[in-house]
Amino acid sequence: MERTMDSQLDELKRLILVMGGHVERALNEATNALMARNVESFALVHDIEKKINEGHIAVDNACLSVLAKQGPVAKDLRLILSIVKINTDLERMGDQCVNIAYTGKDYCGRKPLQHLDDINKMSNVVRVMVKESLDCFVRGDVDLAKKILMMDDEVDGLKNKVFKDQLNHMKTASTDVEASLDLILVARNLERLGDHATNIAEDVIFAFTGKDVRHGGKYT
Repeated sequence: MERTMDSQLDELKRLILVMGGHVERALNEATNALMARNVESFALVHDIEKKINEGHIAVDNACLSVLAKQGPVAKDLRLILSIVKINTDLERMGDQCVNIAYTGKDYCGRKPLQHLDDINKMSNVVRVMVKESLDCFVRGDVDLAKKILMMDDEVDGLKNKVFKDQLNHMKTASTDVEASLDLILVARNLERLGDHATNIAEDVIFAFTGKDVRHGGKYT
């Protein structure tokens, strides 16, 4: 016989997946619009963020309801607490997508630079991280979560390269300073999106193993 708790946990997972789908779409719209210099598409990111914010409130309320009414045991409690944290990370991811949309719109109003390869690589890696962080949550796939943690280093390396390249470019092309700063801001927001995906992976490990791998903690 299925526990009432099981059906409620399934509903929490469903709500998180819906919210995660909105985040994936917002990230895709923001980065695709930047690469294509399609200013009109940035407006879609703002529309999607409204749905993310609505989902944020819905998940928090649903989690509070389960905690108040069901008295979950340790394993269930770990999952619910992880869902609360994942919910927060997804909402912040939506904010980062909006930041990219704002900055991207500014960038598209300037003379284009020839330095978008690393931004494109970053966006592709981060998209994979976001998708797989949600996949590992749904499946309880701890091995996939560990792979996501390792991908964060690649994103950090690309962000550092964008920063270095743009700073060097600004030294020789003063007219491109604003455009270079735009790309630095985009890279910073992509890095933060990767950080949030990493947080989700860490929460998955905690939810399904009880091990806390934050701040250098080891999973064995």
